[in-house]
Amino acid sequence: MSTIIPLLALAAIVTVLVTALRSMRRQKAWKPPYKLIKASPEEMERRAVDLRDRLSRKPFGDARATALWRRLASVGEGEGLIVEFHRDFCGHGLVRRADRVVLCDIFDGGGYTGDPIATWGDETDFVAFFARQSDFSCSGWDEREPVFHASDSWYRNNQRLTGAAIDAWLGGARRR
Repeated sequence: MSTIIPLLALAAIVTVLVTALRSMRRQKAWKPPYKLIKASPEEMERRAVDLRDRLSRKPFGDARATALWRRLASVGEGEGLIVEFHRDFCGHGLVRRADRVVLCDIFDGGGYTGDPIATWGDETDFVAFFARQSDFSCSGWDEREPVFHASDSWYRNNQRLTGAAIDAWLGGARRR
């Protein structure tokens, strides 16, 4: 019995020391699950052009544009198609207002929208506009489409409307 108490005290001291040493050890900085590179501006531009060239140029078409308008007309005011939900910049969105549909930048998970980029008050104009759009034109790369065109490389193809995003929303995904 006389040896058990000192052994228990020693075990308690060792446990406290190990815990203290572990808490003092610096944690490693968080690293993303992919390899980080230090790409030159030229390499970044090359990658952006490569992604641009992979974008579909197939028009969305009348059926998809009509379905999009009708779904937007059926949601509540302030709701609509928002491509991404997270903090800060979430890309483009189509939001229903009382008397129109607005294309605007979305911020903070849909909690805030930027100024309208474009607005449509009736189905005919909306369908005519979106039927001719494509992933490429909505990305901001197409200089012939001033509504979406962007000269800022960060803004191009950054969480923009796509055929897949439209189809997912029309299918019920990401209801907002």
